[in-house]
Amino acid sequence: MGRDLADVLISEEAIRARLAEIAAEVDAEYAGKDLLLVGVLKGAVMVMADFARALHGPAEMDWMAVSSYGSGTKSSGVVRILKDLDRDVLGRHVLIVEDIIDSGLTLSWLVANLRSRGAASVEVMALLRKPEAAKVAVDVKHVGFDIPNAFVVGYGLDFDERFRNLRVVGTLAEHVYSS
Repeated sequence: MGRDLADVLISEEAIRARLAEIAAEVDAEYAGKDLLLVGVLKGAVMVMADFARALHGPAEMDWMAVSSYGSGTKSSGVVRILKDLDRDVLGRHVLIVEDIIDSGLTLSWLVANLRSRGAASVEVMALLRKPEAAKVAVDVKHVGFDIPNAFVVGYGLDFDERFRNLRVVGTLAEHVYSS
């Protein structure tokens, strides 16, 4: 896969170090609270796993899958829940764990949805954020890295379901998507 990347934007070491820093902040913020980590499938799997292992305090994990794309490549604007939570969030402190924030449209809907279910609090942690791509403002409590508005893969992010397993975040070489 090495020749498939044009550039490595964030190394494995930088990702792990930043997740450890955020985990220490979250441990302090949620000490003594009932914390539920909510990962957004599929992209957040790698982030959620490494982030949860970096935490020292107790936290439960659950997963959601949401889509606003249907079968196209542009957002339809209508968010559908493809897989809902297995746990009730009523009275829980929820930390949404995301791989990347682009436009913020789906994430803003998800935050509002979880708040409407009676969560004690709903915050967001994202490994990556593209400030230039934002269409709506989403309050993100913890951001790993701000990146340019480029298409990136690795560490859970994919191109045609490939490259999720890369331990780095990078941009694809042109031959990958032009063929």
